[in-house]
Amino acid sequence: MLSISATAALWFAPFVLPICLYVCFTDMRELRITNQANLLLLIVFVLVGLVALPFDQYLWRYVHLLVVLVAGVALNAGGVMGAGDAKFAAAAAPFVHIGDLRFVMALLAATILGAFLTHRIAKYTPLRRLAPDWKSWHSGKRFPMGLALGGALAIYLVTGAVNGS
Repeated sequence: MLSISATAALWFAPFVLPICLYVCFTDMRELRITNQANLLLLIVFVLVGLVALPFDQYLWRYVHLLVVLVAGVALNAGGVMGAGDAKFAAAAAPFVHIGDLRFVMALLAATILGAFLTHRIAKYTPLRRLAPDWKSWHSGKRFPMGLALGGALAIYLVTGAVNGS
Protein backbone atom coordinates (compact mmCIF):
# COMPACT_ATOMS: atom_id res chain seq x y z
CA MET A 1 0.00 0.00 0.00
CA LEU A 2 1.25 3.45 -0.89
CA SER A 3 1.33 6.40 1.50
CA ILE A 4 -0.49 8.72 -0.91
CA SER A 5 -4.19 8.70 -0.18
CA ALA A 6 -6.34 7.11 -2.84
CA THR A 7 -8.58 10.17 -2.64
CA ALA A 8 -5.71 12.57 -3.39
CA ALA A 9 -4.50 10.41 -6.28
CA LEU A 10 -8.03 10.30 -7.69
CA TRP A 11 -8.28 14.09 -7.45
CA PHE A 12 -4.94 14.62 -9.18
CA ALA A 13 -5.06 11.92 -11.86
CA PRO A 14 -7.70 13.36 -14.26
CA PHE A 15 -5.80 16.64 -14.49
CA VAL A 16 -2.23 15.29 -14.42
CA LEU A 17 -2.51 12.32 -16.80
CA PRO A 18 -3.22 14.41 -19.93
CA ILE A 19 -0.25 16.63 -19.10
CA CYS A 20 1.96 13.55 -18.69
CA LEU A 21 0.84 12.21 -22.07
CA TYR A 22 1.50 15.59 -23.68
CA VAL A 23 4.99 15.71 -22.14
CA CYS A 24 5.78 12.19 -23.38
CA PHE A 25 4.60 13.08 -26.88
CA THR A 26 6.28 16.47 -27.21
CA ASP A 27 9.56 15.26 -25.79
CA MET A 28 9.69 12.43 -28.33
CA ARG A 29 8.61 14.70 -31.17
CA GLU A 30 10.65 17.82 -30.37
CA LEU A 31 13.14 16.75 -27.68
CA ARG A 32 11.80 19.40 -25.36
CA ILE A 33 9.37 19.71 -22.52
CA THR A 34 7.59 23.02 -22.83
CA ASN A 35 7.50 25.59 -20.05
CA GLN A 36 3.73 25.74 -20.55
CA ALA A 37 3.37 22.04 -19.68
CA ASN A 38 5.53 22.47 -16.57
CA LEU A 39 3.61 25.56 -15.51
CA LEU A 40 0.28 23.82 -16.09
CA LEU A 41 1.40 20.88 -13.95
CA LEU A 42 2.33 23.28 -11.15
CA ILE A 43 -1.00 25.13 -11.48
CA VAL A 44 -2.85 21.81 -11.18
CA PHE A 45 -1.06 21.16 -7.90
CA VAL A 46 -1.67 24.68 -6.61
CA LEU A 47 -5.42 24.49 -7.30
CA VAL A 48 -6.30 20.80 -6.90
CA GLY A 49 -3.88 20.29 -4.01
CA LEU A 50 -5.96 22.67 -1.89
CA VAL A 51 -8.91 20.30 -2.23
CA ALA A 52 -7.06 16.98 -2.35
CA LEU A 53 -4.69 17.35 0.59
CA PRO A 54 -4.86 18.46 4.22
CA PHE A 55 -3.54 22.01 4.39
CA ASP A 56 -0.37 21.17 6.35
CA GLN A 57 0.57 18.45 3.83
CA TYR A 58 -0.24 20.81 0.98
CA LEU A 59 2.19 23.40 2.28
CA TRP A 60 4.96 20.85 2.96
CA ARG A 61 4.76 19.56 -0.60
CA TYR A 62 6.21 22.87 -1.81
CA VAL A 63 9.44 21.85 -0.07
CA HIS A 64 9.50 18.82 -2.42
CA LEU A 65 9.33 21.22 -5.35
CA LEU A 66 12.23 23.33 -4.06
CA VAL A 67 14.48 20.36 -3.25
CA VAL A 68 13.93 18.74 -6.65
CA LEU A 69 14.33 22.06 -8.44
CA VAL A 70 17.71 22.71 -6.78
CA ALA A 71 18.86 19.16 -7.58
CA GLY A 72 17.58 19.50 -11.15
CA VAL A 73 19.38 22.80 -11.71
CA ALA A 74 22.61 21.22 -10.45
CA LEU A 75 22.13 18.17 -12.71
CA ASN A 76 21.36 20.45 -15.65
CA ALA A 77 24.46 22.53 -14.97
CA GLY A 78 26.48 19.31 -14.94
CA GLY A 79 25.01 18.28 -18.29
CA VAL A 80 23.25 15.24 -16.84
CA MET A 81 19.71 16.29 -17.71
CA GLY A 82 17.90 18.88 -19.76
CA ALA A 83 16.38 22.02 -18.30
CA GLY A 84 12.85 20.95 -19.27
CA ASP A 85 13.38 17.60 -17.56
CA ALA A 86 14.57 19.34 -14.39
CA LYS A 87 11.59 21.71 -14.40
CA PHE A 88 9.13 18.87 -15.02
CA ALA A 89 10.61 16.82 -12.18
CA ALA A 90 10.29 19.82 -9.87
CA ALA A 91 6.69 20.48 -10.92
CA ALA A 92 5.89 16.78 -10.44
CA ALA A 93 7.53 16.52 -7.01
CA PRO A 94 4.63 17.99 -4.97
CA PHE A 95 2.34 15.21 -6.18
CA VAL A 96 4.52 12.58 -4.49
CA HIS A 97 3.95 11.67 -0.84
CA ILE A 98 7.30 11.58 0.98
CA GLY A 99 6.45 8.12 2.34
CA ASP A 100 6.43 6.82 -1.24
CA LEU A 101 9.88 8.12 -2.13
CA ARG A 102 11.54 4.68 -2.33
CA PHE A 103 8.69 3.36 -4.45
CA VAL A 104 8.85 6.38 -6.77
CA MET A 105 12.63 6.08 -7.16
CA ALA A 106 12.28 2.38 -8.09
CA LEU A 107 9.37 3.23 -10.40
CA LEU A 108 11.41 5.97 -12.06
CA ALA A 109 14.34 3.60 -12.59
CA ALA A 110 12.00 1.03 -14.14
CA THR A 111 10.30 3.59 -16.39
CA ILE A 112 13.65 4.97 -17.54
CA LEU A 113 14.78 1.48 -18.53
CA GLY A 114 11.43 0.62 -20.12
CA ALA A 115 11.14 3.92 -21.97
CA PHE A 116 14.73 3.74 -23.22
CA LEU A 117 14.34 0.19 -24.49
CA THR A 118 10.95 0.89 -26.07
CA HIS A 119 12.21 4.06 -27.74
CA ARG A 120 15.33 2.36 -29.11
CA ILE A 121 13.38 -0.67 -30.35
CA ALA A 122 10.86 1.58 -32.10
CA LYS A 123 13.70 3.66 -33.55
CA TYR A 124 15.17 0.66 -35.36
CA THR A 125 11.94 -1.04 -36.47
CA PRO A 126 9.15 -0.20 -38.92
CA LEU A 127 7.28 1.47 -36.02
CA ARG A 128 9.44 4.50 -36.74
CA ARG A 129 7.46 5.09 -39.92
CA LEU A 130 4.42 6.06 -37.82
CA ALA A 131 6.20 9.29 -36.88
CA PRO A 132 9.17 9.68 -39.23
CA ASP A 133 9.88 13.33 -38.38
CA TRP A 134 10.36 13.01 -34.62
CA LYS A 135 13.61 14.62 -33.52
CA SER A 136 14.24 11.87 -30.98
CA TRP A 137 14.94 9.41 -33.80
CA HIS A 138 17.84 11.56 -35.03
CA SER A 139 19.24 12.74 -31.71
CA GLY A 140 22.26 10.48 -31.42
CA LYS A 141 22.74 9.49 -27.80
CA ARG A 142 20.16 11.98 -26.49
CA PHE A 143 17.02 10.41 -25.04
CA PRO A 144 13.57 12.01 -24.51
CA MET A 145 13.54 11.74 -20.72
CA GLY A 146 10.03 13.21 -20.62
CA LEU A 147 8.82 9.81 -21.80
CA ALA A 148 10.09 8.26 -18.56
CA LEU A 149 9.29 11.20 -16.26
CA GLY A 150 5.74 11.64 -17.49
CA GLY A 151 5.20 7.89 -17.49
CA ALA A 152 6.46 7.52 -13.93
CA LEU A 153 4.19 10.28 -12.58
CA ALA A 154 1.18 8.86 -14.41
CA ILE A 155 1.86 5.31 -13.16
CA TYR A 156 2.39 6.59 -9.61
CA LEU A 157 -0.94 8.41 -9.51
CA VAL A 158 -2.86 5.51 -11.04
CA THR A 159 -1.21 3.09 -8.62
CA GLY A 160 -1.99 5.48 -5.78
CA ALA A 161 -5.63 5.65 -6.82
CA VAL A 162 -5.81 1.84 -6.69
CA ASN A 163 -3.45 1.06 -3.78
CA GLY A 164 -3.31 4.31 -1.84
CA SER A 165 -3.92 4.60 1.86
